[in-house]
Amino acid sequence: MVSTISRRRFLAFSGAATVAAASLGWGIETLVSRARTDPLQPGQGVLIVVTLYGGNDGLNTVIPAGDSAYRGARPELAYSEHEVLDLGEGLGLNPSMTGLKSLWDNDRLAIVRGVSYPQPDHSHFRSMDIWQTASPDHPVSTGWIGRWLDANGHDPLHAVSLDPVLPPMLAGATTAGAALPAAGLSLPRGNLGRAFAALGEPIHGEAGPQATAARAIADLHRVSATLGPAFNPVVAKAVAAEPAPGATSQLARQLDLVASCVEMGAPTRVYSVSLGGFDTHTGERNTQQRLLTQLDEAVTGLLNRMADSARGRDVVLMIYSEFGRRVAANANQGTDHGTAGPVFVAGSSVRGGFVGEQPSLTDLDNGDLKPTGDFRDIYATLLTDVLGTDPEPILGPGRGHLPLIVT
Repeated sequence: MVSTISRRRFLAFSGAATVAAASLGWGIETLVSRARTDPLQPGQGVLIVVTLYGGNDGLNTVIPAGDSAYRGARPELAYSEHEVLDLGEGLGLNPSMTGLKSLWDNDRLAIVRGVSYPQPDHSHFRSMDIWQTASPDHPVSTGWIGRWLDANGHDPLHAVSLDPVLPPMLAGATTAGAALPAAGLSLPRGNLGRAFAALGEPIHGEAGPQATAARAIADLHRVSATLGPAFNPVVAKAVAAEPAPGATSQLARQLDLVASCVEMGAPTRVYSVSLGGFDTHTGERNTQQRLLTQLDEAVTGLLNRMADSARGRDVVLMIYSEFGRRVAANANQGTDHGTAGPVFVAGSSVRGGFVGEQPSLTDLDNGDLKPTGDFRDIYATLLTDVLGTDPEPILGPGRGHLPLIVT
């Protein structure tokens, strides 16, 4: 048996891991149980948030290929008119985004142009914090979905992240979303597994956080033995599935797991997934095209699958990044941190087309695009039309409503 001192030393030095393990066991147990006993009913909207970390270059995603100012600002990085996938209004999608072009042609993709916030920040960390907390004026400790959790039942399983670390977006004042692993529920084996299991054995007289954590570890092993076989085949199918050619395995597997959760009736209303690598200061064109190919195939694979089921048709997906890039290319055939960029909203209930004005390429703010839209108006619209809640307690007063969802 592990001694009290050994356990306390373990908990002192591994507290974060223990809490994560406890949350994982509780989340999977509840997710599987409630998908069976209290499934999400068709007609209740589900929002999937895709975060592109690094600052995606919006001008080479939704491309003004016919604009001479675009070609003059980045002659080596610019796409020609015959390369892009025509969207109308002088704009075209990056040639790697053939799946999203198909969604556009079928009126299932909306592109909100020129999105940012007042006085944009060029720091990755501060700008991403602003997008995730929806608080441009001053830092806050809660995310916009976390505040939605606080205001709508305090249920952590209503918002789930498929990333290893819970994003700030899902942190509320009294409730946080759940982080579930894309690789399923797996506990250590052998000597390490026996030692970890021993940490869950009760010790007489032990109280406080140590006893709570010990019970959580015991629960985690019980969940693994009883519910793991029910949940893991769903996960294993998603993880083992061969992603489409060029698709990033991490994002494709995350979205495959999201699709499985939606189809089995999980109570989750918001899913968070991500793709990184968009900080393209050097050699941008090949890197961005590879990443956009991964994004395109993973996202369109999910949405085409969702279109085949009643629950799936309630899914709306949003893609955003913390900022766009500067208009002019740098000397390394890349682009530096900028401001405004496009936000994509897609799904069976989406009203396809452009929303908002395209920023000018000649009327700039010190080399940056001047934003024409505020991301909080997108959030307000999704909170209202997808999650069915009043956005004002979450985002504050005065937010606009955009024509994104067919209601």
